[in-house]
Amino acid sequence: FMWKWQTQVFPSQDPLDRADFNAVEYINTLFPTEQALEEAQKAIQQLFGKIKDIKDKAEKSEQMVKEITRDIKQLDHAKRHLTTSITTLNHLHMLAGGVDSLEAMTRRRQYGEVANLLQGVVNVLEHFNKYMGIPQIRQLSERVKAAQNELGQQILADFEEAFPSQGTKRPGGPSNVLRDACLVANVLDPRIKQEIIKKFIKQHLSEYLVLFQENQDVAWLDKIDRRYAWIKRQLVDYEEKYGRMFPPEWCMTERIAVEFCHVTRAELAKIMRTRAKEIEVKLLLFAIQRTTNFEGLLAKRFSGCTLADGTVKKPEVPPPSTNPFLEDETGTETDEIVIEKSDMDKPKKPKVPDNPFHGIVSKCFEPHLYVYIESQDKNLGELIDRFVADFKAQGPPKPNVDEGGAVLPSCADLFVYYKKCMVQCSQLSTGEPMIALTTIFQKYLREYAWKILSGNLPKTTSSSGGLTITSLLKEKEGSEVAKFTLEELCLICSILSTAEYCLATTQQLEEKLKEKVDASLVERINLTGEMDTFSIVISNSIQLLVQDLDAACDPALTAMSKMQWQNVEHVGDQSPYVTSVILHIKQNVPIIRDNLASTRKYFTQFCIKFANSFIPKFINHLFKCKPISMVGAEQLLLDTHSLKMVLLDLPSIGSQVVRKAPASYTKIVVKGMTRAEMILKVVMAPHEPPVVFVDNYIKLLADCSNDTFQKILDMKGLKRSEQSSMLDLFRQRLPAPPSGVENTGSLSLSAPTPEQESSRIRKLEKLIKKRL
Repeated sequence: FMWKWQTQVFPSQDPLDRADFNAVEYINTLFPTEQALEEAQKAIQQLFGKIKDIKDKAEKSEQMVKEITRDIKQLDHAKRHLTTSITTLNHLHMLAGGVDSLEAMTRRRQYGEVANLLQGVVNVLEHFNKYMGIPQIRQLSERVKAAQNELGQQILADFEEAFPSQGTKRPGGPSNVLRDACLVANVLDPRIKQEIIKKFIKQHLSEYLVLFQENQDVAWLDKIDRRYAWIKRQLVDYEEKYGRMFPPEWCMTERIAVEFCHVTRAELAKIMRTRAKEIEVKLLLFAIQRTTNFEGLLAKRFSGCTLADGTVKKPEVPPPSTNPFLEDETGTETDEIVIEKSDMDKPKKPKVPDNPFHGIVSKCFEPHLYVYIESQDKNLGELIDRFVADFKAQGPPKPNVDEGGAVLPSCADLFVYYKKCMVQCSQLSTGEPMIALTTIFQKYLREYAWKILSGNLPKTTSSSGGLTITSLLKEKEGSEVAKFTLEELCLICSILSTAEYCLATTQQLEEKLKEKVDASLVERINLTGEMDTFSIVISNSIQLLVQDLDAACDPALTAMSKMQWQNVEHVGDQSPYVTSVILHIKQNVPIIRDNLASTRKYFTQFCIKFANSFIPKFINHLFKCKPISMVGAEQLLLDTHSLKMVLLDLPSIGSQVVRKAPASYTKIVVKGMTRAEMILKVVMAPHEPPVVFVDNYIKLLADCSNDTFQKILDMKGLKRSEQSSMLDLFRQRLPAPPSGVENTGSLSLSAPTPEQESSRIRKLEKLIKKRL
């Protein structure tokens, strides 16, 4: 099939393409005899001979072409050498003439023409570097070097004559000759230029060294402004008289200012070492402020290209800061910036670009910054003492229900002062003084936490008997438990809010300190301990609020446990003890919630801690209610359900705005109060037959504790003999513990599933509705 398809698409008459092609038959057709074979071999030999002839002729042609091109290449080399020779001769002519002219112009001090000619001569001489072995070329090179040396010495002499080193008066002024000489110096050895600059600046600052000698009155720190006023006048005078004499790329104005800074730093360091005992913090800060202001002025006027490294890095603008601790730090030491929580939402200003002149003079003050650190230690100590005195004099803050808990104003004052100190110190040094200041900050953060916050928390002892909070939690018949007043509750909330603000701001302070300090010292900045201290204050404040409400509910629970529940004849409304508990909750919780409105998470913690404290205590008192009749158990079940509903509503109780309680809180209440309901449900169940009762108990309570089961039996009022048999049966009916787990006598069964728990709650609600 394929063959037929190919013959149709590609028809061919070649016998090799035939389907019935026979190779032997085809060869026999081509060479029928031996003679035909011999003729074919002869034809092949003739073909090889012709190919060899063609190859020989091609080789001869190639050789002929090489002979022709060899002559052409020789002509090309000759032309190139001739061109090079002509060019070299022209350069040699230019070099010889240039050297002659250079020597003549040097003698006549024609520096303007020399500046242009010298550069050309030097460039031409570079072409003869490979010909220095020729005596004539070497001689010209030596003449150029001699001319350069002569020019350098001559220009230095001209400058020395115009600006003598001895004396402070300048006999000469700027001239065109010196201006052109500076252009020549640009071409000469760089040392000539450096020597000119060095001598000129030294002569220019000679008057300064005389006026501000160490023994002069104006040399001390209180008159440091006069130093900077002097250099400002000198720079203006230089620009007017000599601004055009030096090339702009020499940056002479900046060089004069930089050298003035180096000299001033050395002179100030020397005089401060001599008179260290006379340095007071106000004087030191005055001198530092004036100096840093001067350094800032230099940064605005100059680029810093003449500093030690010779390069100025373009400062990178960082992304907007997310740190709310500081706003603008470019102000002076008298700036007052109040730190508020709302600052966290404000756009932050980028960090001010680095000043290349920062520390060029003010570095000399760093060895004396201990005076500043000691002063801040003293000032902060006095500030804390003033906070303590003000609190005692003014009393606790007034209740602030409408706006939420008030943060103590002293807190903002403390951190504003911290900011002021940090900005000041970072302008002076980013090294060890910043670490010393951080240590001072840590010291007074702890003092503030203990003296102002913890120290002003309401005491839990009575004024007469010195009773502790533990004694308040004990049962007291016929008397009311001492409670915190409205003002005391508001004070606790205020202290909690202040501690929370201090905690957040201390963290921001740590981040800002790490930004300010040298990279090598960042690891030494750690305010974790101080943050932990404020966390302890927060925890103690919450615990006080919980203890107060918990203690207020104690008499009601005691009354519940002392009621004769076996004598209850009918189920009515909720019992008086429930009303009492609800009353205390309604009295305390709205006040606490409103005063912790700005710290919602800590109000949630208060609710959770109260639930974790009250519910177990309620269950313990529930076990004390014995014996209980069926009707009494139904009444207790109704009371328990009422308390459960109140506790579930506790976070928003008394509030016009109803919010859903946090899931973490709701879970605790549902779990704890459902257990109380299950206990009562077991008590209500008949204990006959015993097996059913025991199995029902294990199923409902999922508690394999002998003690709990014993308490249930006590609540039912069973006799000891009945209880003994029940306990034996209970131990027999307990599920076997998992392999590898020792039987401790108190195993907990797996918790009921959400569906089971929901079903139990529905049954319980039906029971309560039926009784009501």
